[in-house]
Amino acid sequence: MDQEIKSNFQAVKPGGLKKFIKIYLLVFAGLVLFTFGLWTGEASTKNTVDGGQVAKGSISQLFAGKDQIDSALFSQVWDLLQQNYFKSSGMADKDLFYGAISGMVDAAKDPYTVFLTPEITSDFTQELNGSFSGIGAEIGKKNDILVIIAPLADSPAEKAGLRAGDKIFAIDGQDSTSLSVDQAVTLIRGKKGTTVKLMILSKDEDKPKDITITRDKIAIPSVVYKLENNIAVVEITNFNSDTNDRFAKVAKQIVKDNPKGIVLDLRNDPGGYLNVAVDIASFWLNKDDVVVKEVFANTADNTEYKASGQNILKDFKTVVLVNEGSASASEILAGALQDYGIAKLVGQKTFGKGSVQQLFDLSDGSSLKVTVAEWLTPKDRAINEKGIEPDVVVEFSTEDFNKDLDPQLDKAKELLN
Repeated sequence: MDQEIKSNFQAVKPGGLKKFIKIYLLVFAGLVLFTFGLWTGEASTKNTVDGGQVAKGSISQLFAGKDQIDSALFSQVWDLLQQNYFKSSGMADKDLFYGAISGMVDAAKDPYTVFLTPEITSDFTQELNGSFSGIGAEIGKKNDILVIIAPLADSPAEKAGLRAGDKIFAIDGQDSTSLSVDQAVTLIRGKKGTTVKLMILSKDEDKPKDITITRDKIAIPSVVYKLENNIAVVEITNFNSDTNDRFAKVAKQIVKDNPKGIVLDLRNDPGGYLNVAVDIASFWLNKDDVVVKEVFANTADNTEYKASGQNILKDFKTVVLVNEGSASASEILAGALQDYGIAKLVGQKTFGKGSVQQLFDLSDGSSLKVTVAEWLTPKDRAINEKGIEPDVVVEFSTEDFNKDLDPQLDKAKELLN
């Protein structure tokens, strides 16, 4: 599914900023999240930086006046490592330098705030543009372990048996327990037709197993509509650039079909564009109803995103399906419909991603991603690291999966009958 980034360009010149490119996308809870073979669903603000707000100069100048910091320590450690490490001949100065920057950023102890090398930045940009192949799965970190957030429908990952919640312990034989999400993404992605082997531990199994997956191009429609026994079942696989137009056509078809109710399936939907989540919520909400709130450290920057009033589905009884693979934009939509009492949520607690990142392009092609805000539902419920609790909890087991059963969908239909 190729995706083109559509941005607002606003010229600003504070400090070293050359331009300010605001791209509202969303990522998943508790982690920095990439789509293999698709794009990154991430709330981000992209900036190009020339030198930052601290004047270019030595490390000693940077920490001048900060008595608790011995700026000479950096040079001392650098020299000791170069002189004494027994494999120092294999160390590249740039790798050491980038490692030092990464360590500084990691000290923020925020899994979304990360430094990206030029190579990873390039991959990230390609990913946003949907220009390469992969396995079609979202990953993140929970409790410091890499996990599958959502295998995309009909993707190589899903066909290989990967499921939301599966833990990744190795990639092509390399221990992945200490890898960042970005590093794991670099190892897992690759050209169409090539393979990657993942050591996976499923949540209902005792021992990990190796799963070999053949990478492929990912091209999945973001909205799928079916009419089943006079119930409209609408699956949204992600919130990308074509989703609003696709959903608008489906909404008109639903009105024409006049079903007894709607099942909105957001399971394993990793998110996407914020504006698309707001637009889709507008098919149920009244004009100017708040869909989501963006909360910054500086409250003067707080923003409310409101429904447009195209609520042609407001009179249809609605149930929303969610699970631990529902994240970001999915949580915004589900949370809004739940807050207004428009829909009941069925399934499992959502992933819990509700933060906003700024992406700064740096002078050498690297970049820095920094968390700057969080999302709240209309009733001020925090999404980040908490998720959205369903009104009706229904589990979906491996046995159900293997037998092609769907107790969550069955429950949703039951509530509509």
